[in-house]
Amino acid sequence: MKRNVLIIGAGGVAQVVAHKCAQNNDRLGDLHIASRTAAKCDAIIASVHDKAAMKVPGVFAAHAVDAMNPAAVAALIRQTGAQIVINVGSSFVNMTVLEACIETGAAYLDTAIHEDPAKICETPPWYGNYEWQRRDRCRAAGVTAILGVGFDPGVVNAWARVAEEEFLDTITAIDIVDINAGSHGKWFATNFDPEINFREFTGTVWSWQNGAWQANTMFEVGKVWDMPVVGDQKAYLTGHDEVHSLSARYPGADVRFWMGFGDHYINVFTVLKNLGLLSEKPVMTAEGAEVIPLKLVKAVLPDPASLAPTYTGKTCIATIVKGTKNGQPAEVMLYNVADHKEAFLEVGSQGISYTAGVPPVAAALLIAEGTWDVGQMANVEDLNPRPFMNLLNVMGLPNRVKDAQGDRALQF
Repeated sequence: MKRNVLIIGAGGVAQVVAHKCAQNNDRLGDLHIASRTAAKCDAIIASVHDKAAMKVPGVFAAHAVDAMNPAAVAALIRQTGAQIVINVGSSFVNMTVLEACIETGAAYLDTAIHEDPAKICETPPWYGNYEWQRRDRCRAAGVTAILGVGFDPGVVNAWARVAEEEFLDTITAIDIVDINAGSHGKWFATNFDPEINFREFTGTVWSWQNGAWQANTMFEVGKVWDMPVVGDQKAYLTGHDEVHSLSARYPGADVRFWMGFGDHYINVFTVLKNLGLLSEKPVMTAEGAEVIPLKLVKAVLPDPASLAPTYTGKTCIATIVKGTKNGQPAEVMLYNVADHKEAFLEVGSQGISYTAGVPPVAAALLIAEGTWDVGQMANVEDLNPRPFMNLLNVMGLPNRVKDAQGDRALQF
């Protein structure tokens, strides 16, 4: 039984995590949140209290920490007595936070693959460059480290495992489709950290097809998908975290990730990229100041957390799995539809932050009770998905399944 949670990060996803932890603090114990700026953590805690989200009276404290410093993170873990660390800070800090957890024995959760600020879209399998190199150390220390337990990656990985165990005898293709059919009302904005958002799309698009890694460029391959609730949506083959782990579990299947983009986003992205404004490499201005173009673009765009109050519409994220059942071709879609306005009313964040923030809290609850406290490193598809699905159903992200038998709720 593990208790006491430390949340690393203070963005839109951290806000969701904080509210959901508060709603379950009777099982999670004392809560702490830390980022470089303690005032941001204070604001999140204030929003929790404004909505009376705490299930029972208890501790919820803010802290300042340099998450790039593993010793500082380890000291904070010891200070707070945290036995579960939910890392929803920048993916640049994954390795330092993980190191601190290995040192202190705290369980580790994150929602995205690690990134090196100096590198873009690393060669696959990306997890092998960083997280997976620490598997043996986690096992030796008995440290539970669950990687990529947001929505995508995260829930979509669990759906692949559900398809494997519940619906299909063999799997030949896994397509993950992420559609945001909402509107934030701004001329241009990204739905999460602009720096991370753009870095995802400026390098090589990697997919796993025909038993090998396939390289494409962004917006090179597009397809219209018929999605529940939001209808026909154009999505593009995109590199993404879950392809790098699912391809290891399902090497005989094609594994692809598709994300929806409107023409306006593509036009703005293309202009910024062609002008060199999405580069992570520093440049020198005529005045002698060194500037990183991508960080400048981030600075002038709206903070993703600021989009929440006026966001309308829905998201639809699905894992579509093809294979065979009883010797015949078969296909199953597992999906969720989330509403931006409903997310804001509940936790003060938009729907994309909501879908990313609820799953790590569900995972923390499973670690707290021992179900997912596996004492080693795991990606989500390595774990029993059934208790995870059941928690998501009651925490605001209901799972649905669509196949030859119809469209229905998925529960165990």
